[in-house]
Amino acid sequence: MAGILAWFWNERFWLPHNVTWADLQSTEEAAFPQAEDLYLAFPLAFCIFMIRLLFERFIAKPCALGLKVQANGPQKAQPNAILEKVFTAITKHPDEKRLEGLSKQLDWDVRSIQRWFRQRRNQEKPSTLRKFCESMWRFTFYLYIFTYGVRFLKKTPWLWNTRQCWSGYPYQPLMPDLHYYYIVELSFYWSLMFSQFIDVKRKDFGIMFTHHIVTVTLITFSYVTNLTRVGTLILCLHDAADIVLEAAKMANYCKCQKLSDLLFLTFAVVFIVSRLGIYPLWILNTTLFELYEALGNFPALWVFNVLLMVLQILHCFWSYLIIKAAYKAISKGKAGKWNPLHVAKDARSDVESSSDEEETVPRSKGPHSTVATNGTSGANGTNGYLTAATSSEEH
Repeated sequence: MAGILAWFWNERFWLPHNVTWADLQSTEEAAFPQAEDLYLAFPLAFCIFMIRLLFERFIAKPCALGLKVQANGPQKAQPNAILEKVFTAITKHPDEKRLEGLSKQLDWDVRSIQRWFRQRRNQEKPSTLRKFCESMWRFTFYLYIFTYGVRFLKKTPWLWNTRQCWSGYPYQPLMPDLHYYYIVELSFYWSLMFSQFIDVKRKDFGIMFTHHIVTVTLITFSYVTNLTRVGTLILCLHDAADIVLEAAKMANYCKCQKLSDLLFLTFAVVFIVSRLGIYPLWILNTTLFELYEALGNFPALWVFNVLLMVLQILHCFWSYLIIKAAYKAISKGKAGKWNPLHVAKDARSDVESSSDEEETVPRSKGPHSTVATNGTSGANGTNGYLTAATSSEEH
């Protein structure tokens, strides 16, 4: 084990030339990031999750009920052992041949069986109340942590001059505010990674899970290598769009459609400007070029930049879906009412399994494009984000 640890923490990989781990040990004069500090994130992630449960129950839920958010879920299908067995063990979308067989076996008409399967599929979807509470929690956290990040960064020199991120590196003392900012963000993303399995199931589950893994890896990696200055810029930049997204979803659940549409458009602009404009021109420019000019090259920098590029690929994918949804909304708005959140149904939102059409309408084989970055009937998204969805349903 000692040999494995020595290989893993090889100074030639993690640190610039002529720098050792001993040089970065905390002293009474100055504290530096230590790998063991990150263990704090696990109990704190659990605490954040418990705070979330209390928040949703005692704050978000009363707010939702006060705003007349629908509390009931979809209508439940009547109990039927044969259909339930087919639904759970064979298929949730029976074909024409199976429908005819079930019709003869139960002495039901095909239309009634189609209706039962539609109601049974919708039965598993969460209520609007639950989705509102989830969005309100994320909105509250993102608003808090973004406000904290802005207040902290306003006092730092590297906000205005990114070359200051590398001034004196790696001997940059760890400030208490920066340490708190990092640990809270890391804990939140750990809590998201685990709670994603019990949260509202969305179509971009795999993409969002990948996003959370990349984010946790980036935060951990940058902390261990003391790349925390540029890390704070990345964290603050990414939180900005998520606030507006969650606000748009809440407005949508409250049926404030004009406000929801306005917030969605604001989110689209903020997301594209921050992720396709500021991020590559401000963040990637300093990590790919200014960092190399200041420090030369060592392997950890390559890994760090590869992770940042993976994040940028996700940004491009989500931006494409946002633009596609906005274009579809504008095109449809020419002939009728402008409503991007209805034209671009939340693909990552609560269209866990896209909402079912009437049984008289054949299921479309081609997906209808939609967006979502952390989810709402028309706008969703993550630290997230968008995907394509099949039919209409709100987040």
